[in-house]
Amino acid sequence: MGLVAEYGIPCEHLPLVDVATAVPDATLTVELQFNHGDRPPFHVYATHDDHVAVERAFDDSTFVDRSVLVGRAGETRRYRVRPAVSMETLLGDYLDDLGDLRALATADAIVERIRVTPSGWVQTTWFADRAAFDAFRSFWVRNDCFSLRRLTHDGDPEPPGDGLTDRQQEALRTAYEMGYFGIPRGASLDDVAAELGVSASSLSERLRRAQTHLIETTVASTWPPLPDDG
Repeated sequence: MGLVAEYGIPCEHLPLVDVATAVPDATLTVELQFNHGDRPPFHVYATHDDHVAVERAFDDSTFVDRSVLVGRAGETRRYRVRPAVSMETLLGDYLDDLGDLRALATADAIVERIRVTPSGWVQTTWFADRAAFDAFRSFWVRNDCFSLRRLTHDGDPEPPGDGLTDRQQEALRTAYEMGYFGIPRGASLDDVAAELGVSASSLSERLRRAQTHLIETTVASTWPPLPDDG
């Protein structure tokens, strides 16, 4: 039976980490097309209320040669990003064996989701068996870049809240524990923001994004589809 793993790759040199660092409140997810040569295009889904800041971060990124907006739905925009350098060039000075990195691209595994954060990537990947997972894990552990979050058998249900960022989960949990969602409300937005050490406006945005994600993945049957590339 196949395995589904969610894990972090805490490496600041991975592609687009500089973009996530520049716009830390944005939610960035990536789809890769590995069969498109040594510089495969990236499809980046960026959710943020200030798309200009995201596009500015693309322009400033050392990894991005060119980004093109190809679709939008609400606060989410999809960009096609052409890399300026290959993954091997970008990571060559930081990994011990690029041959093993190339081998991972042909492993019996399917990357289902990549979320880019200021500290690295968080990936969800399907592996055909334990051996495929162990080969992948051993490479990143050897390079001090692996943190397993969850390992389940293929077909096991995902826990509620899957896909929320760590900061969104922290904001929801703290707001709930302080009574922000209670009736009557036991804490104000300012109270929760002070507890988290953020501004009320930043907390409001974080809670709104988290609640939107939960609605889209539970009670909403589907979210507005982004158009295919023309």
